[in-house]
Amino acid sequence: MAQTEEDTDTTTVLERSATRGWAAVVAVAGATFTVVTSEMLPVGLLTPIGDALGVSGGTAGLTLTITGLVGAVSAPLLTPLLGRFDRRTVLCALMAVLAVGNLLAAWSPGFAVMVAARVLVGIGMGGVWAIAASLAVRLVPPRSVGSATSLIFSGIAVASVLGVPAGAYIGELADWRAAFVTVGVLALAVLIALAALLPRLPAEHGVRLGGVLRLSGEPRVRTGLAVVALLVTGHFAAYTYVRPVLEEVSGAGAGMIGTLLLVYGVAGVAGNFVAGSGAGRSPRSTLLVISAVLAATVALVPVLGGSVLTAGVLLAVWGLSYGGVSVSTQTWLLASAPEAREAASSLFVGVFNGAIALGALVGGLAADGAGVTAVMWLGGALAVTALAVTALGRAPSSGRL
Repeated sequence: MAQTEEDTDTTTVLERSATRGWAAVVAVAGATFTVVTSEMLPVGLLTPIGDALGVSGGTAGLTLTITGLVGAVSAPLLTPLLGRFDRRTVLCALMAVLAVGNLLAAWSPGFAVMVAARVLVGIGMGGVWAIAASLAVRLVPPRSVGSATSLIFSGIAVASVLGVPAGAYIGELADWRAAFVTVGVLALAVLIALAALLPRLPAEHGVRLGGVLRLSGEPRVRTGLAVVALLVTGHFAAYTYVRPVLEEVSGAGAGMIGTLLLVYGVAGVAGNFVAGSGAGRSPRSTLLVISAVLAATVALVPVLGGSVLTAGVLLAVWGLSYGGVSVSTQTWLLASAPEAREAASSLFVGVFNGAIALGALVGGLAADGAGVTAVMWLGGALAVTALAVTALGRAPSSGRL
């Protein structure tokens, strides 16, 4: 049957709509990349920040802790506070807060101003992450939601690989203040892209804080949050101390460790997309595989990581498995509460950032009390626990959003 002119026009409109939807997804991925880069930026700049602001390296490290804790608290609070504001407007406003926080950090004449700047970064990060994670279903056709969600979360994975090293590199070329300025300008550029590419996104449901907290009691949501807490705490308990472990177990030097971590990061980006596809079909099955592989890999580093080659293989598998944690657990939670996606996302962001802080804390205690290789056993044990919770807890029937 010949295609009519009306059919051709309809197809063209749909194609333009799909193209605009994917452009909006890319802009949202740019937002997640920028917020995670902003959060982690001090990691490669602690020494010059401490020297410039007259504080110790340990005190300078609070710039990371403060942002993570503020993000963990702000995410579940902002969702009800934002009420029924259009989500495009809210995202743009939060990116403006993020830009101001980074530019204020670049200017800060003393540590108190830096703390205030990092609080602003935490607010922007928590809010953007909570909203962005639930937007894919509103921007692309149903058949593409899994891929779009993976793309949005790829911003987080790519920031871990490229964002922090790029900030450190800028700090070396110029100074640490230039790195914060660069990320602040990036936040403004993403703000403009969001304003231009996102459609109007009216709030779907008004959510009260009590509703967010009650949602955490829903069995499938509760199980998903428990899996997030266990996997992320276990990962950061081990990964925070991966450098001294590699130095002790593999005898790797500073240059080789950088290469190994790059391998880990690239594998993590790949894992994000592989797991996103699997989680769209079955979040439980995907997370069972992730938990099992993560547990085995982390626990085997002290046993088989005696050479740089085997350590590199283990780190690649570690990155591939952990790279799928964010998108798989987020898919689990969104599928568990399709009528309250933003509330579920805010709980996810709060638990995720709290688990990062807890993982670094318990990892430090384990390293001080039993040696650095003990953190690998701890990380493996928590991943095994996550495996049991995933297998026995309530789960959504599929990851379709």
